[in-house]
Amino acid sequence: MARVIAIANQKGGVGKTTTAVNLGACLAASEQKTLIIDSDPQANTTSSLGFAKDPARRTLYQALVLGEPVDRIAIDANVEGLDLIPSDRNLVGASVELVSVESREYRLREAIRGIRDKYAYILIDCPPSLDLLSINALAAADSVIVPIQCEYLAIEGVSDLLDTLMRLRRTVNTSLEIEGILLTMYDDRTTLSKQVSADLRSFFGAQVFETVIPRNVRLAEAPSHGMPVIFYDIHSKGSEAYMQLAKEVMVNEQKRTGKGTERADPGTGAASAAAAGSSSGSGGGDPGGSGSSGAESV
Repeated sequence: MARVIAIANQKGGVGKTTTAVNLGACLAASEQKTLIIDSDPQANTTSSLGFAKDPARRTLYQALVLGEPVDRIAIDANVEGLDLIPSDRNLVGASVELVSVESREYRLREAIRGIRDKYAYILIDCPPSLDLLSINALAAADSVIVPIQCEYLAIEGVSDLLDTLMRLRRTVNTSLEIEGILLTMYDDRTTLSKQVSADLRSFFGAQVFETVIPRNVRLAEAPSHGMPVIFYDIHSKGSEAYMQLAKEVMVNEQKRTGKGTERADPGTGAASAAAAGSSSGSGGGDPGGSGSSGAESV
């Protein structure tokens, strides 16, 4: 059964979409069938995977509001082993339309219940706010990845965010865990990035992924080409970081399930997938990492 991981932070511009796209692609390249759910009305994950706006395309809105089966909405993300439930601006109205619906915070959890056996991982890209869409994602998730930009203000916000997750754990999802805190946009040339990283690791310890996502031009360029960075430039630092993050996530899952730590090296699968992707011209993308000690309870 799939492990459902929400990628959430109330602050925008911290790398949620980049992480959803690139972690999903690296997991798929490592022969882990993966579904990405774009729950942000801005639909940046959808466009980063190469899908232009299409009013005729069914999206997460139809699943949440109209109750359509998600297996009819999921589409091939042009990466072998990777599917996508797309988003569009209609999702903005979902929060309003679901207000009077019973158990509205569990709509997504119920929607994906029937497809969890089809995937190894389901990643949910959350909007940059704690609205009903984010609550649905966190209610459906087994764990949450929290991307944190390596800047001073990020430190001030992370404690508040984890407090919010703790309240949600008490009310809507008692089994929600922290998959890991992910340091993004790290610049090893600056003292500030190093200090923020050291402070977060000192305070949160093993909850912080060993993997760090660097500032990387290729990583920033990939979405404009509609593909994950491993298909745009597999030798870039951003690509290497996300492949390492995928490995870390898989190792943590093995620790939880007691299956040992041997898994296919994502570098091998990603290399062959990138070769296939470059020849076919298809793809999607954003940032990645190394090894934490497993998900922690919020």
